[in-house]
Amino acid sequence: MIRALNTGVTGIRQFQTNLDTIGNNLANVNTIGFKAGRVEFADTLNQTLRPGTPDQGTRSGTASVQVGNGVEVASVRNLFTQGAVSQTGVTTDLAISGEGFFIVKNANNEYFASRAGDFRVDATGFLVTDQGLRVQGFSGSPAAADYADADAIGDIRLDKPATLPAGLAATAATAGVQNVSIDGSGNLNMLLSDGSQFVRGKILLQKFTNPSALLKQGANLYTGITVAGPLAGTSATSPFGSSPAGIATATASAKATTNGLGRIESGALELSNVDIAREFSNMITTQRAFQANARVVTTSDSILQEIVQLVR
Repeated sequence: MIRALNTGVTGIRQFQTNLDTIGNNLANVNTIGFKAGRVEFADTLNQTLRPGTPDQGTRSGTASVQVGNGVEVASVRNLFTQGAVSQTGVTTDLAISGEGFFIVKNANNEYFASRAGDFRVDATGFLVTDQGLRVQGFSGSPAAADYADADAIGDIRLDKPATLPAGLAATAATAGVQNVSIDGSGNLNMLLSDGSQFVRGKILLQKFTNPSALLKQGANLYTGITVAGPLAGTSATSPFGSSPAGIATATASAKATTNGLGRIESGALELSNVDIAREFSNMITTQRAFQANARVVTTSDSILQEIVQLVR
């Protein structure tokens, strides 16, 4: 009975974790770029009361006798399925249709991944998140529309550069920015007031071979990943290194619509991928499982009470 009591307690604890995860999913049903979590369970170590014996000749062996000791949470996996894309009409709102993450950097030169593209332009012309982290991208020669692998990675700006690409009209040097558009490949297309056009830069996307290893940091950010290959050996404080040079070789070919990366949709946002109907269904089954394990505890307690009363 003591074993059954402890088994019921482990079930109560683990299903509480499942309820916590479901509650967090439902709380973030309207969070931009949010990825739902899913609890995965595993049985705990079984106690072997009698080992099995192998078959010998014409004599069959015996089956083993094992009693399980409950359940445990194996992992809480983030489900990186595509969320619905909603049109907003705001140029700086970006959604990734397909695989990939935006890369953003804080004031301490720490880099993070994010699927939330609700960006804005700050007072200095940089493309930033609501928390002020700067969006990263390729910022090489504006004359190179495709941006070669050697192009530097840095903060994305949406204002007119100090040096315009060769070939523009002389009057363009004093022209203001009339319009900025972002195409599916992440190119920042600048239109000056005199009609001159050029590409200002390209927004960076990063793909991970094991996105389940990403850790949520709040504010729609992910970090804490160890990636084999070009990203190996990065600093402990940031999964992408502590300076732009630390990620240049790893992300040099990380351009939208290439190498399996998705397309960037300007004027749109990726919504949460939480399925409300599925979450409520999971809540019902989890509640029933919680109640069943609670019943195991009360039943074990009742039987133990009966055993104690036998002594009288």
